Amino acid sequence: MAAEGELGVVGKRIPLVDALKKTTGEGVYTDDIKLPGMLVGKILRSPHAHARIREIDTASAAALPGVVAVVVGKENRANFGVLPISKDETALAVDKVIFVGDQVAAVAAVDEETALEALDLIRVEYEPYPAFLRPEDSLKPVTDPAHKIHERTLGDTNIHKTVDQDFGDVERAFAAARLVKRNHFEFSSVTHAFTEPHCAIAHYDSGGRLTLWSATQVPHYVHRALAEVTGLPMHRIRVIKPMVGGAFGGKSDPFPHEMAAALLSMKAGRPVKILFDREEVFLSHHGRHPTRTDVAVSVDAAGNITGLDLKALIDGGAWGSFGVVTTYYNGVLSAGPYKLENFRYSGTRVYTNKPPCGAMRGHGAVNSRYAFEVTLDEIAEELGQDPCELRLANFLPPYTKTINEFRITSNGIADGMREVMRRSEWSRKFRRLPYGRGVGVACGFYISGSALPIHWSKLPQSTVHLKLDMDGGITIHSGASDIGQGSDTVLAQCVAEVLGVGLDRVRVYTADSDMDPVDLGSYSSRVTFMAGNAARRAAEQVRAKLIAAASRLTGHPSEGFVLARERVVYATDPSVHVSFTEALAEALANNGALIAKGSYQSPPMGGKFKGAAAGLSPTYSFQAYVSEVEVDPETGFIAVKKVWAAHDCGRALNPTAVEGQIEGSIHMGLGQFMAENFRYNHGNVLNPNFLDYKMLSPAEMPEVECVLIESNDPEGPFGAKESGEGPLLPILPCVANAIYDAVGVRSYRLPVTPEDILLGIQRNRAAGIERWKHPARPREAVR
Repeated sequence: MAAEGELGVVGKRIPLVDALKKTTGEGVYTDDIKLPGMLVGKILRSPHAHARIREIDTASAAALPGVVAVVVGKENRANFGVLPISKDETALAVDKVIFVGDQVAAVAAVDEETALEALDLIRVEYEPYPAFLRPEDSLKPVTDPAHKIHERTLGDTNIHKTVDQDFGDVERAFAAARLVKRNHFEFSSVTHAFTEPHCAIAHYDSGGRLTLWSATQVPHYVHRALAEVTGLPMHRIRVIKPMVGGAFGGKSDPFPHEMAAALLSMKAGRPVKILFDREEVFLSHHGRHPTRTDVAVSVDAAGNITGLDLKALIDGGAWGSFGVVTTYYNGVLSAGPYKLENFRYSGTRVYTNKPPCGAMRGHGAVNSRYAFEVTLDEIAEELGQDPCELRLANFLPPYTKTINEFRITSNGIADGMREVMRRSEWSRKFRRLPYGRGVGVACGFYISGSALPIHWSKLPQSTVHLKLDMDGGITIHSGASDIGQGSDTVLAQCVAEVLGVGLDRVRVYTADSDMDPVDLGSYSSRVTFMAGNAARRAAEQVRAKLIAAASRLTGHPSEGFVLARERVVYATDPSVHVSFTEALAEALANNGALIAKGSYQSPPMGGKFKGAAAGLSPTYSFQAYVSEVEVDPETGFIAVKKVWAAHDCGRALNPTAVEGQIEGSIHMGLGQFMAENFRYNHGNVLNPNFLDYKMLSPAEMPEVECVLIESNDPEGPFGAKESGEGPLLPILPCVANAIYDAVGVRSYRLPVTPEDILLGIQRNRAAGIERWKHPARPREAVR
């Protein structure tokens, strides 16, 4: 490591280690892989939202020349799922289909044309069942047990999960409050819209081993699921994650198509590739849950938040996926960034006969954060307080606990708020800009990895192996999945920093179950904190060996050496030093390759109540945003002009990468706020393509001024915390609050369209309110 107070590669703006491979086309994605004798796999999908499968006739398809294998659900009834508590998926539908697009049968053929022709030859006889398409319908008792979407639900309903938590005395807080503000919000489903479609290649080889290449965020969980479905022991299964072209949570489950590819390959004895078209990606979905949220917030006479009551009805679609976690996160991740003495949450997730929902960037926290922040803005309005000052007065301090026993370590949110207020000239603009222009504020906080692993065991959450040999290179092996967020670069930086070398010495191999130790995957913003710490600990072991070698070479005690700039230097007398190469050669002598292992496991934390582990994290990121918007009062068109985004990332290991994550989060959040919407008709997705699914274009993306707040978390690798998901949370309510400042219209339903805003403006005008920025401050709501 560099001299005290000086860092070598950490904190520097550097390209991602795989950047050139991606930009030059050298990078290998799953669809790029070609194996001898590889077959094309295709999936027959259900045209019904809910129906019993009476009969499947695959004889004609199997007899078609060029078809090598056909599989149906009854050949493999094994259940799997990402959460052990709700394994409700099968590789192919067994007795019934439960959404339009459900996998019914799969074929493997010599080419795509033959495979598609074979699908047309499969005859399926269905008995339609009543479809549960609205979450309210799934709350009701089902008269015929056969019509329940899944057997394991709450009683005779289609309720998947309920959560009820109560801290303090919310009713007493409300009774004593100066003001209690209540609102109802509705959120449509949105999807990840990653560039690379789902793709998997399975090869059951002549030695009886199964290898799966897949565009996945969670190779370890895919490995487990394959063992459950195929019946093979894990040591006879290898999972490899090539480069991934975007994921955002949409590739964080083991998927039925991965299982189907494996079953086809085992039956055919040849490699099988299944590549989705864009419509299939939409049908697979696993995006953000549609939610109906009721929120009530109370404050006392001084403007202190005294109570939060939150209720969420969550539409989970056809499968469980991460839904149990989602149900908790919709509530518990509202317990910050503000001090709360009284907090109550009731969440209900239901199954419906629609494509399954799952984890998406900002998992579980985005919709509730919007509801809380917009309601908080209304409270500031009614109290006549500046909404920034109201928030500043209520922030959690660093090194404290929340009401639900989340352990807060470093916290730079107050510094972030003051900085975005200064840079945006908040005091000059708020309520003072011309009609049609406005500024808004919102905040957020998010986990840096889940402290509780999905599979409860003593297995570390992340392990990293290092190897150094006579070539002088440093090889990193990790199961962590780089899905575009730059985790390979994080690992390289953490190791290079400790060993005092440049990144050119480091090579990173990740996400191959035969070669790399287990990491639980890229989800819950866990990789920087957990894999980064594991990498640093492994590097510290190697550093100790190199220092011991330098001590032997120089005759000076080990305690005085540091590693910096490719040298091992005696700190009090820099003239005493050896090169990194010389120290390595001495360490290798009579020993061979240097091998080291580092791991990370979250420390014990949290309460003892039911659900106490949900939302627990070793540390949390914090955000404070200000946005400026322009609204055309004649059309309702919204233009977000600029965003000032303060994000407490602990320490920016690579400021360029952190800023990229912030900007990407803002783009995705604005898409949900202004455009994106899964539209259905009787369970059919109406816009399953990038032409009809409206996303934010580059021309609509505002200027973003990133403000990196470095609170230097004491437990993060070099002080770092997450920056991949938390930055999404504040942008939606921030823009909503700016629109209110611009034209006096509140929005309680997303996405917000120009028609919605125009309707609110017209209602204001009908009430005689054209220019509203005066002390009365009348308001109009879009509901």
